[in-house]
This record gives sequence, structure tokens and C-alpha cells, in this order.
Amino acid sequence: PRNIAEPVIDMLYPPGSNSRIPIIAITGTNGKTTTTRLIAHIVKNMGFKVGFTTSDGIYIQNRMLDRGDCTGPVSAEFVLKDPTVNYAVLETARGGILRAGLGFHKCDVAVVTNIAEDHLGLKGINTIEDMAKVKAVVVESVSNDGYAILNADDDLVYDMRNNANSKIALFSMDENNPRILKHCNNGGLAAIVESGYVTICKGNWKIRVDKIANIPLTYSGKATFNVKNVLGAILAAFVRGFKIEDIRVALETFIPSPTLTPGRMNLFEFNKFKVLLDYAHNPAGFEALKDYLSKVEESPKVGIIAGVGDRRDEDLHQLGVLAAQMFDEVIIRHDKNLRGRNENELVDLLKNGISSIDKNKSVKVIRSEIDAVKHALTNAKDNSFIVICSDVIPEALDTVKELKEKENLS
Repeated sequence: PRNIAEPVIDMLYPPGSNSRIPIIAITGTNGKTTTTRLIAHIVKNMGFKVGFTTSDGIYIQNRMLDRGDCTGPVSAEFVLKDPTVNYAVLETARGGILRAGLGFHKCDVAVVTNIAEDHLGLKGINTIEDMAKVKAVVVESVSNDGYAILNADDDLVYDMRNNANSKIALFSMDENNPRILKHCNNGGLAAIVESGYVTICKGNWKIRVDKIANIPLTYSGKATFNVKNVLGAILAAFVRGFKIEDIRVALETFIPSPTLTPGRMNLFEFNKFKVLLDYAHNPAGFEALKDYLSKVEESPKVGIIAGVGDRRDEDLHQLGVLAAQMFDEVIIRHDKNLRGRNENELVDLLKNGISSIDKNKSVKVIRSEIDAVKHALTNAKDNSFIVICSDVIPEALDTVKELKEKENLS
């Protein structure tokens, strides 16, 4: 008898070599999906066979193999077991961590976008500090020679460095952030915004990666929240040894669209008005949207919004407050899944928030998301800017595309 298995295994996994698939894990409250898709795009441009998971589905080389919220451990394992994949980029959300862990033992890079109030009051997570502890599990899973990439503008994210066993890299929208300055003075690695560029710093030297105006995802810098996502993504690529030139090309070829970023800042230009479709669904997401809309010249601004049933009363009230502040007209619709609440209760909480800012604000209630979209677009005023805060992204996208095609044919 001969030991047939040993030489086969040695051929597949040479002794002393690292045969594990590199894993980049992304967590946080908002921006996870966009950051995941951008990193996957950068990695794919480097020639790797990329598998990535998002709240939209599981993708192998941009081909969707499963649809739905795929941010848990089962989806991660699906990617890691695929024989064609040699690089994994995994969106890692709260629900999966609480339910069944991560789906991997160690990752090479973890990116934490931010921590904001969302999903509180569910599964024993009652405070934002509790939420940060859940998300920190991803940081603590980074291998010793890997990198935890943390948002230095967010106190709870920045504090995650204390329990990390890996190297630390930071990013910030403020080049003079004291945390960034201290980190770089100690020889640390960071990404910042300076003089209209996204820039990587290490110690005393700087490398300008690209002009913000040249990066389509940032909408010429108007989408500040996407600039933050870019900072985390370029750090993840840099610490994995990708060249600045290659990162720059990837940034400039990543076009926000229904194909590459479905439901994330998808802008459609009709003849007399514009439509933006986005997944914003919590106060932090609405704050980011409000910041973007403050730089949009078109008017009136019309918002299609909904309340999520498993959120706290104060969260739903705050959605109404923010909607009143950024929209001239509001259409309230309902998610397909009310998550334990009735329709009237959700509408009342949103209306209370709106009326606390402006009692005379134009508010309509249209139950179906598709009906609400059709109503807003068919009755759109000239030069208006319609924002669809969508729940079922594929259906909403199909509806907008259908109406756009009708306009093109007419």
C-alpha cells in the first residue's frame, strides 16, 4: 500500500504556503453594501475570481447566485466553498452574527463603516453601545498580521481598536483629525480627504489616490457618505498590496448604477425631472440623504418613504422629522412586511414627526410602493427631484426603468 493522499494534498496545498482564501469583511450600520461592492470591484479588476455577499444577494464574479439578504454566515460559507472563488469580500451584518456567528474563523481585513442607532430593541440589543459590541466581533476576528480599518470620526468604531489583535488603519473626512495625526505620527496608516483628493497617509508621507471629482460614486463630492465608503475601500485594497494606479482605475470605472449598485444612489434623468432610488431606511441613512439633497438644485423635492415596523417609536418619529426637513412633498407607503405593526400606527408615527416640523407639509399615503412610484413619476412637476426610499429594490427599479423606456419611446 502507498500513501496516495499525501502527494496530492502537498500538490494542492504546498507545505509552508498560505492556502486560505483571502477574506475582507465589512460591517457597520450604513454603507456596508456599497463598500462591499466597491472593494469587490477593485479586487476583480486585479484579476481575482471574487465571491461577495450583500444584503441584495450572493455574487460570484458579479453573477447573482442567490437573491435576498445574504449577510450571514450561511452566505459566507457558500462563497468560501465555491471552487472557482479565490477572493472573498463579505458584508457581515448584525443579524447573522447574533444568530449564528461569522461563517469564518479569521479574516485578513475588516472594515467598519460607522455605528448608528438602528435595529435597537431587537434580540437583546438595546443601546448603541451594545450594537458596537456585536459589530466589534468582526474586528476581533482579524488575523494578527491583518488589518482592522476603522472610522476615526466615529467614537464607537474608533474604540474597537482597543480589543483588536491585528494592525490598525484609520480613515477620516478630516485630515486634521487629532486621532489621525497621532496615529500617523506613530507610523500608522490612514486614509483622509485633503484638497479635493482621497489620500493615503503613512507616517509623514502622503499618496494621493484620486480626485474626488473623478470618482463617479461620490457624485462630484456631493454624496459625502460615499466619500467615506471610498476611504475604507481604498485602505482595504492598499493593505492587501494593490497598486495605487490599479486602485485609481477601479474607482473611476465603478459607476453607481442599477447594475453595479442596485438601490444605492441610482439616479435616473427623465426629460423634465430626476429620480433617485436609494435604500435609506433609518435615521442615519436619512441624515446622509439630507446632506446630499442640500446640494441638489432641482425643486420641488418629493420623497417616497416608509416606516419599518421593528424599529422603535422614536426612530420612526425621527424619520418623519428628517423627511419634513429635506422634502417639499412626502408620500408615505408601506413595506411588504410590516414586522409586527399595523399600517395606521406606522403612518401616525411618521406623520407626527413630519407635523412637528411643518404642519402644512404636503403628505399623501399610498399603500403600495409601486403605486406610490407610479403616482410620483406620472404627476411629477417640471424640474422636480423625486427620491424613492425603496424596500423591494428589484421591483422599484423595474418600475422606474419601465416608465423611463415609455418616455424614450414617446
